[in-house]
This record gives sequence, C-alpha cells and structure tokens, in this order.
Amino acid sequence: MTDKYKLLQTIDSPADLKQLSETKLLQLCKEIRDYTIEVVSETGGHLAPTLGVVELTVALHKVFDSPKDKIIWDVGHQAYAHKILTGRRDALKTIRQYGGISGFCKPNESEHDVYGAGHASTSISAGVGFAIARDLKGENHQVISVIGDGAMTGGLSFEGLNNLGSLRTRMMIILNDNEMSISPNVGAMAKYLSKITTNPIYNRVRDELWKITGKLPVGKSTVRTGIKKLEESLKNLLVPGVIFDEMGIRYFGPIDGNDLPHLIETLENIKDISTPTILHIITKKGLGYTQAEENPAKFHGIGPAVKAGLKPPKKVVPPYLNVFGDELSKLAVKDKRIVAVTAAMRDGTGLSGFAEQHPERFFDVGIAEGHAVTFAGGLASRGMKPFVAIYSTFLQRAYDMLMHDIAVQKLPVVFMLDRAGLVGEDGPTHHGVLDLAYLSSIPEVVVAAPRNGEELRHLMQTALMYDNGPFFIRYPKASAEKNRKTVKSKVLDIGKWEMLSEGKDTAIIAVGSMNGISDKAAGILAAEGIKAQRIDARFIKPYDEDMLKTVLKKHSHIFVVEENNYPGSLSQTIMAYAGSIDGSARVHAHTLPDGFVTHGSRSQLLAEVKLTPEEIAAAIFKILRAK
Repeated sequence: MTDKYKLLQTIDSPADLKQLSETKLLQLCKEIRDYTIEVVSETGGHLAPTLGVVELTVALHKVFDSPKDKIIWDVGHQAYAHKILTGRRDALKTIRQYGGISGFCKPNESEHDVYGAGHASTSISAGVGFAIARDLKGENHQVISVIGDGAMTGGLSFEGLNNLGSLRTRMMIILNDNEMSISPNVGAMAKYLSKITTNPIYNRVRDELWKITGKLPVGKSTVRTGIKKLEESLKNLLVPGVIFDEMGIRYFGPIDGNDLPHLIETLENIKDISTPTILHIITKKGLGYTQAEENPAKFHGIGPAVKAGLKPPKKVVPPYLNVFGDELSKLAVKDKRIVAVTAAMRDGTGLSGFAEQHPERFFDVGIAEGHAVTFAGGLASRGMKPFVAIYSTFLQRAYDMLMHDIAVQKLPVVFMLDRAGLVGEDGPTHHGVLDLAYLSSIPEVVVAAPRNGEELRHLMQTALMYDNGPFFIRYPKASAEKNRKTVKSKVLDIGKWEMLSEGKDTAIIAVGSMNGISDKAAGILAAEGIKAQRIDARFIKPYDEDMLKTVLKKHSHIFVVEENNYPGSLSQTIMAYAGSIDGSARVHAHTLPDGFVTHGSRSQLLAEVKLTPEEIAAAIFKILRAK
C-alpha cells in the first residue's frame, strides 16, 4: 500500500482499531474511503452504498467485539469497509473477480461474515435466529442487524420485527437511512434528546421508575399509563419511532450516522440494553466522492476502470433492457390496459423511459416481490394487462404468489425475467439459473426465451394478446444482438419452435441466449465437415412436441444447450420425452451443473461450466466421431 494509507495498513483485524484515539479513527475513516474509491474505480463494484457506512463500520468494530458479537449486514453490498477491517484489505483488489473475494458477505471467506445474503430484507429475521440460538445455548453476546431503509420495504423485515417484538430478546437493529436528507429532527435538539434517551443513567432511572410504580398498592395502572403517554407523546412529537416502541422494540434516533464520535457514544450507551433496540441513523450515500453523492443511483454499482475525479460513467444498459423498455412504451400508447410493475428496480429493468412517458401506469412497489406479483394479479383481475419486470433470481422470493395468486386463477399477467442465466460478478445469489425449473413446474403456464431483440419484441406482442394465464419471458444480462426496429412485431404460435438451419449429421436445440453460442459451435463443426441442424427452442413450456419428435427420429444424437441448472431444465424434459419414443436419438444435455456457480465475468463463468462454442463443438465432435 502507498504512504497515504499509513494508518490503514496497520489494521489487520478489528482488534487493531480498538485503542485508536478519536482523531486517528477519523483519519482511518478517510483512508478507508479513499482506498475503497481507488480500488473499486479499478475493479468495479458497489461504491456509493459502502461509502455511506464507513463511519458506521468503524464504530461497530470499535464498540463491539467481532466475531464474538454477531454483525449481520443486510445484502452485504455495503460491507466493503467491513471486509477491509477484517483482514481482507489487500484482497479487496480482487473483489467480484474470478477467484477473488465476493462482493457480498460469505461465511466461508471470513469468520467475521457471520451470515451470507445477496437479497435484501433478510438481516432482521436472521438476527432473531442468532439471538434465540444464543439464548438457548446460554451464550452472552450481542447480535446486530444492519439494514437499509430500502430493505425495510420488504415484508420479511416486518415479519422479523413482529417476531422480535414478541420474543423480547436482546438484539440491536441499525436502520441505515441513506435516501432521506437529514431532517430538522437531526439537529442540535435531536442530538441532545438522543444523548438523554441513550444515556445509561436515564435508562436505569426509567427502568427503576417502572419497577417502583409496579409496587404501588393502588393506582399503579393509572400512573404507568400516564408515564407511558408522556414518553410516547414526546417521542411522537420529535421522532418517528413510536411504531417500533409499540412493537416492543426500543427506538433511538434518528442520529447522524456519519458523525463518528456521536455514533460511537450512542452505541456504547445502548449496547447493553437487555431488550430489543433499533437505532435509526441518517447517512449520506456516496459520501466522500462528489459524483457518487450527487448521483447515488448511478454510482450504486460501477464498472471497472472508472477513475475517481473524472466525469460519471455512462450507464451501460444491456440492450435487452432497451428493447423491453422501448417496446413496452410503444405498446402502451396503443393499449391503455398496459401497466408496468417492478420491485425497486426501475432503472435496472429498463423501465425508466416507460415511467417518464406513462407515469400514471408505472408502479414501483419497493423491495417487495411477493406484493408485486399479487398486486399485478389484482390489476389483471380488473381487466388491466400488467407487465411485471423482476430479475430472475428475485422472482424466486414470490413463488407461492405465482402459484396461488396468479396461476391457479389463470390471470393474464406477463412476467419479464431479466438477468436470466449467469450474470457475472454478483455471483450465485444473483445468477438466474433456476427459473426454467421453478416456472416449468407450475401447471398451465407459458415460459419463453428470446434469442435476440427482435424475438423479444415478438414474444411481448404474443404475451399481450394471450389471456389464458401467466406468460413468462426470460432473457439474460447480455447483448440482445439483432434488433431491427423496422421489423414489425408479430404474434407467434405459442409452443412452436423455429428451425434456423438444416443439417444431416446432428441437431442442436438451444434456449434463448444459447442460440448465439450454438450458432458459433455449428460453425466450428462445419469446418470439420459436420453439418448440424439448429433449432431455436423459444418456448420451453409448452414445447414443440411435433418438431421434437421429428428431430428425435431423424438423428441418432441431439444436443440441448441452455443456461439453466440441469434439474428441471428443458434438457431433462426432452430426455423424458425421448424415452417414450422407440428408436429415438440419444439426448445430450449441455446445461449448468447441479450446484452454485461462483462470481466472475460472464465469459469466465461460461468457460468454467463448459458452455462456450469451443467446448460444445468439441463435445459434439467427440461423440459423433466415436459413433
């Protein structure tokens, strides 16, 4: 490390910062922030979220004793500073790279990462589990769940709060509020009130007063009611935490989460309270990097080699997002039934243009995928045509709603599943490799995958005209390739595949994004004198039984290529069907392994799972040569 990180390079574990003075702790925060900007600007990653919680991270490791005390980070994309302070300072240069450390918390990476998650709203529920396990085992430590204000929109957060309030076990929740500007509540008066209400003497007096009033021979109920009303009235007037108090969780704050001395003092004052607590902090997302402060959404995650101090990076949106957003906006002009629904991913799913053109028909429900699905069901029940745009891996959270609220009632909701397949550096929590399995298991639905931008538009037009139940369209975080806007979208025959090229030696059936791979593989085979028939299996359910039967009879070997885990895949479906036909071809599956794929670039991961044109062509050549 360079000389500008003199203090940081002496920190190899949280224990190293315990004895630092306030001045040195403030210097450490600056060095952590500068180092994070320097590294992430080169490697890419989540920048703005972690910059906002540098002071919180230092304060947590100053006040608590990790890993004895359990710090649970919601999502984990805000935990880069945590990684730096827990022995992974130098390894940060490999973050989200193939073979490097994860962009999220991973228990197998460090003992300080006590719980792993890549989806939001999980930390409170997990924390309650940690706390109860501690109680049952007779242990003595604190459990701290750090959750962002956005994640508090998720229903799981409220389920955890509800359970914690009834269990009344010792646990601390830190609500990191980084979207609101610091309100008048976070000023001198609020800071003064916070000092009073978090002071150990105050809490002791409060508890003793409660005990004393409980011993009154008469009138104790009236006295206690008066005390409680007075306390709640003051809090309700000055701070927004009364709802937590009513749930049985002591509320403190809001306080400035980027004021390190005050944050440390507050944590020290409330850390030993024996009942559930929630500390509300206000932080500045992207703090310390001007561009990130001004555009926190754009700098939430950045690509590699974006130098600090230069102009903000251009947002590179995968063309599939552009195609979807543009096409839906056009369709909505003609069809007033169309509404767009997403779960806190307006930009990420390509709906920003639609939101601007049709604001009254755009609905962002927050990080609440289950609600998004059932909400869309309600819209469809009243004659609207909802297009629900959610990442493949996020829709997993709403499986029961898909089954019970949509499919059973055969409601015509269109689901646009972005990030299907391997998504790259975000790793196993974000790879959309299970959707073909969990969707195909639902009776009487349509599941489709376009091979390019034009086919995506055709499938959207087809879905718009389909009224017999839910329609799922899945596409990758990759280029949409061909997308001639002059080609008018059309309604496709549901369940029918497309023959892309004839071939006498073998057949390759490809799903969605794998059509480009199979095309290149066929080219490699052609150079070896092998002519492969190529088929675009654009419908996974229902599939083209007529074409499949013909292909199985024509060839002795067929190869199915798809970017999905094998269990529940189209390959498995085809193998089962082939087994029912006498004299059919032998089916070979080229899918993802039955396991979780690591993080890395998409090209690196495709190579690891042997889904490159070269690997597929070599496997086909080997089998046919043996024949």
